[in-house]
Amino acid sequence: MSRLVMKFGGTSVANIERIRNVARHIARERLSGHDIAVVVSAMAGATNQLVGWCEDAAKLYDRREYDAVVASGEQVTAGLLAIVLQEQGIPARSWQGWQIPVLTSNDHGSGRIQHIGATAILDGFAARGEVAVITGFQGLHKESGRIVTLGRGGSDTSAVAVAAALGADRCDIYTDVDGVYTTDPRIVAKARRLDRIAFEEMLEMASLGAKVLHVRSVELAMAHRVKTFVRSSFDDPAQSNQGTLICDEEDIVESHVVTGIAFSRDEAQLTLRRVADSPGVAAAIFMPLAEANINVDMIIQVASEESGVTDLTFTVSAADFERAQTILFQEQKRIGFTSLHGASDVVKVSAIGVGMRSHAGVAARAFKALAEKGINIRAITTSEIKFSVLIEAAYTELAVRTLHSLYGLDKA
Repeated sequence: MSRLVMKFGGTSVANIERIRNVARHIARERLSGHDIAVVVSAMAGATNQLVGWCEDAAKLYDRREYDAVVASGEQVTAGLLAIVLQEQGIPARSWQGWQIPVLTSNDHGSGRIQHIGATAILDGFAARGEVAVITGFQGLHKESGRIVTLGRGGSDTSAVAVAAALGADRCDIYTDVDGVYTTDPRIVAKARRLDRIAFEEMLEMASLGAKVLHVRSVELAMAHRVKTFVRSSFDDPAQSNQGTLICDEEDIVESHVVTGIAFSRDEAQLTLRRVADSPGVAAAIFMPLAEANINVDMIIQVASEESGVTDLTFTVSAADFERAQTILFQEQKRIGFTSLHGASDVVKVSAIGVGMRSHAGVAARAFKALAEKGINIRAITTSEIKFSVLIEAAYTELAVRTLHSLYGLDKA
């Protein structure tokens, strides 16, 4: 029999009735002849409540005990879903991460999966036709024997990792949207759901602001070539659901030059004026930021009219904006800049598509179109399959709509 991993997020399991709806999706796939492992998140709102209790208990809480508390949300969901499946006559049992085991690093709150034991799950398939209901978001650090949670996107990452370990034919990620769109439908009414998208394109879209899947899960899917299907848990379980398949580029018959437009409001711009134009200065700027775990994205260096100095502009996440400024002021004497200017009213807009590899002038067309709309570009970065521009936040919707139309994404 073929193997299928199904993952359901917090909104899909928010109450018992929705859990029954999840069970109907599982029953449909089981009737289609699949051995099934299900990965579940905590019920919507449960993790936030558990985190709140930890914060109320102590300002500086033990991260190991924090993980023990917040991991309980997924355990409740897994047990409830197993009960509902059994009530419907479907053999099922719940599995906590440490029971399989899902082995992780010792980074509490942001663990990395190192190994998944598939034997017990496969034995359940073979002996009893049993649906394995697995807690997402968590695993076990073998040496300490402690539960470790995986951080943001942990349940998606768990599901893809389980699919890789089981040799599953596909990993279905059920969420509250029915697939991956060419851009945010709330901004562009003509945004279209994509039938297929390449791993590389999805990775870029996830990292550049698209929130359908977390970057870590896409990285894992691409590394292990796990075909991943994004679909809605709120579609009729009795019918074949529509969605978006994330797969190898070779599995896409015809790809567009540009597949999608993403944007990120989580951006801030910093500019250092009159920095010495000499070896070692860039390291003096960016090493202290790296040591503080502040990621730098766009970097632009512009020669000043005055000989021997330069202006340097770069971006950080909005959450790191104030901290980055503090660090740079602390290092001012060593770096040697005369002034620091910052802006948090900026947004990064990106165009992504594997077709860019074989087409020239894709970005140039965008620059011209944005200029015609009166949109000033503050910074630009490019790679083989994407380019990004930094603009004023007030022009976000206009820029996204302009690029979406420019590349024909409005058309079916």
